Amino acid sequence: MKTMKRSRSLACLTLVSAAFLWPVAGCKKTVPTTVPEPQAAEDQAAISVTPDLAKQLKVGEPVERDVAGSLQVSARIETDASRIARIGSPVAGRIIRLLVLEGQNIRRGAAMATLHSTDLSDTQFSFIKAYSQEKLAEQATSRAEQLVKADVMGRAELERRRAELLQATAEAAAFRTQLRGLGMSDGSIHQLESTRQLNAEYPILSTIGGTVLERKVTLGQIVQPAEVAFMVADLSNVWLVADVPEESAGRLHRGMKVTVRIPALPEQHIEGQLSYVAPIVDPATRTVQVRMDLPNSKGVFKPAMLAGMTFLDNTEKRMTVPSTAVVREENKDYVFVQTEPTKFLLREVSLGMENGDKRVLDSGVSPGEKIVLDGAFHLNNQRKQNAIKGGQ
Repeated sequence: MKTMKRSRSLACLTLVSAAFLWPVAGCKKTVPTTVPEPQAAEDQAAISVTPDLAKQLKVGEPVERDVAGSLQVSARIETDASRIARIGSPVAGRIIRLLVLEGQNIRRGAAMATLHSTDLSDTQFSFIKAYSQEKLAEQATSRAEQLVKADVMGRAELERRRAELLQATAEAAAFRTQLRGLGMSDGSIHQLESTRQLNAEYPILSTIGGTVLERKVTLGQIVQPAEVAFMVADLSNVWLVADVPEESAGRLHRGMKVTVRIPALPEQHIEGQLSYVAPIVDPATRTVQVRMDLPNSKGVFKPAMLAGMTFLDNTEKRMTVPSTAVVREENKDYVFVQTEPTKFLLREVSLGMENGDKRVLDSGVSPGEKIVLDGAFHLNNQRKQNAIKGGQ
């Protein structure tokens, strides 16, 4: 009897266990299988080309070339300091006429403004007075010499008049020098001697030929000798200036080859040499200033333009690929590697600096592998179209 009860219990336990295990086994059978994501990504990067597309492609291996070592820094265009003039008035006065504006080209000696100066008229008056005294003293001395020869006047009187003439001549010469210092030309001074007419109008003249960069005066403004009224610069030659970090400046020297890129003028290809390397380090920025002379006969390079300066050093052998082989996506660089005669795989690579129309290949392509050298753009467009069609 006990044996029969034990058998029934064992049978029940077996049925209960089977009841629990059956749903689990059923669940496992309903789990769908998926394609691994890496395999899908690789399929999207691969492409097979048609004969027509293959004709547009040029396939080959990266080429080893002599590449100059380089250092790239930010730069800017500045006015040549040897070709700039800060022009003011040597006399105090009030502006009564403005003759030039910003951006205007002027010649050397051209009048830029006219001011009325009482200091100038006062000095002219003092000169006329001294000049008149000089002429009177000359006449008195000449008469005294005639009288001494006729034994009508004593020699002592002649010497006194000669002393007065010497003093009057010195005074006239002193005021003539003051007028020159105030900007009057010798021709204007001779005209003043003959006409005896005072002229309180003084022209502010340009000391160089060039372009008016800045005008700091207005009509009616009182200017002082220490003030700058105009800034004029000859922009036929400008400077490209860069501040190089202290740790990279040791290899720079005068005559070093430089290439320049100006974002505002992308079509300009500029090459030159360093004309100056500062002998000291700026203690505030820990940089060394360098510059390059840049001819600017057409005026296309404007002060304050931003630029990039690349210093070319000794050359070395590096693997390069043409720029037409590079595909740029999501801030990464890729090339198409040939896996079979008609199949290619888009692969990420690490690229270095630009060298003309070539890019230095740092890593990503193994020796002996062939890549698409020209036509990568068209091949990538076809790959994207295939991916879109495959996802529909």
